Amino acid sequence: MTKYLFQGKYVGEGIKGLMQEGGSKRREAVIRALESVGGSLECIYYAFGETDVVGVFEIPDQPSAAALSLMINSSGAVDLRLTPLMTPEDLDAAAGKTPSYRAPGQQ
Repeated sequence: MTKYLFQGKYVGEGIKGLMQEGGSKRREAVIRALESVGGSLECIYYAFGETDVVGVFEIPDQPSAAALSLMINSSGAVDLRLTPLMTPEDLDAAAGKTPSYRAPGQQ
C-alpha cells in the first residue's frame, strides 16, 4: 500500500456543503470513498487559508488513487491534490540507482 498526502480546497457548492454537514460527516465520506477502493484514512485535519483540508491515506495502487482523485475533482466541489509519500528506505533505494540522463542543451 502506498501512502498519499492529500490537500484539498472546497470550492463553490462544496463550501456550502461543508458548512451544512460539518467536518465529521465529511471525514466519514472520505473514509467511505477510500474503503470503496481498498484504502484507509490515517489522518485528516481542517485548516484555513490556501488549503481547507489535509491528511494522509493509504491506497493499494496508483490506478485506485487516480480514480479517486478524478471522481472527487469531477464533482466540482473540491480541488484535490495528491502527493505520493516515500519512506526513508524508499529514498535509500532510489539513491542507490544510477539512471542515465542528459540535461537539455548539454552534450
